[in-house]
Amino acid sequence: MPAHDPQMLKGVLSLLLLSVLSSGENYGYGLVTQLRTAGFEGLAEGTVYPGLTRLEAAGLLESRLVRSDAGPARKYYRLTTTGRAELSARRTAWEDLVHSVQTATAASLTTGETA
Repeated sequence: MPAHDPQMLKGVLSLLLLSVLSSGENYGYGLVTQLRTAGFEGLAEGTVYPGLTRLEAAGLLESRLVRSDAGPARKYYRLTTTGRAELSARRTAWEDLVHSVQTATAASLTTGETA
């Protein structure tokens, strides 16, 4: 599968993280693994962790440290009530954007215009 445009991915990373966390808490590398399995194979850990930090600082996530017998403690993230509301708003905004892009690209196909 081709790599996703990094700028497009940057624009939807928060939506992706909030969406994955809507099904339950998870830790950073677990989120990376889920997103890679979902088709974002080239997703770098160094992209996800700053995104989680931003979402937590904005009050959309909360975290807790969980001890591990096999290594350092893991930081688990979960949505806050504000995070759930933000996820709903971002999903609506995403659906509106996709619809507008589909409308614009379909219009250029029917008129035969190319870039």
